[in-house]
Amino acid sequence: MSDHGLSIDIPRRPSHELRAEGLSLAYDGDLVVRELSLQVPEGRLTTIVGANGCGKSTLLRGIARLLRPRAGVVLLDGEPVHSLPAKDVARVIGILPQSATAPEGITVADLVSRGRYPHQGWFRQWTSTDDAVVRAALAATSTLDLATRRVEELSGGQRQRVWIAMALAQDPDVLLLDEPTTFLDVTHQIDVLDLLHEQNRERGTTVVMVLHDLNMAARYADHLVVMADGKVVATGPPDEVLTAGLVREAFGLEARIVPDPVCGSPMVVPVGRFHGVVASGAPHP
Repeated sequence: MSDHGLSIDIPRRPSHELRAEGLSLAYDGDLVVRELSLQVPEGRLTTIVGANGCGKSTLLRGIARLLRPRAGVVLLDGEPVHSLPAKDVARVIGILPQSATAPEGITVADLVSRGRYPHQGWFRQWTSTDDAVVRAALAATSTLDLATRRVEELSGGQRQRVWIAMALAQDPDVLLLDEPTTFLDVTHQIDVLDLLHEQNRERGTTVVMVLHDLNMAARYADHLVVMADGKVVATGPPDEVLTAGLVREAFGLEARIVPDPVCGSPMVVPVGRFHGVVASGAPHP
């Protein structure tokens, strides 16, 4: 992925208060998230982790206004997000959902350009700034050379990077991403996470993402949210939250927590049924 950031002169993003209070979310009558309350730290990078089926993606959809609550409320700057006009919310909150689909035949450039929709209006038409933002988003995700290709012709990893480019082109103050590293090889996973980290650090974008990889979540997060059975069981800095006991509780996994040799963040080392703890200097059984 390119090391180019957004090349136009855009000021740091303003902060917004985003929180859930007593939030319950359901699909077809099946309650997935239960009376959950959560405060998203402003201007920080938050990762949500938990076992499959714990409600991570459902929570993100509820926060993003894609799923109406069964009970409780999501508040954006003190206002219920579901009562605000969709376009007003889209100017503040960008969302990259799982399994996004594109219209048949659309090119990469056209899809990424749709990220600028919230900034258009009756008296605000397409400008050179929009062109610059779209081009910078393509460059930042190494998809500039794909601009004229049709989205359905791309590999899964290429498509994922194009969707991230569209989210960046939206230029939101708050960016919500559901498994942004899906379909990506390890090199592009790191590139995407580095890019999101850069957006947060250099531009002040509040980033909230669901990740399956506990170690990547711990490495990149300022704030870790751990879910189990539709509820939040722990929140806080990774080095305070991520313990062997918590991993056992939330994932049913026996593990050792050691420092990441690259950056010192907590790293989860699974034990498993066939590998016990090897004493220092002892041969591996």
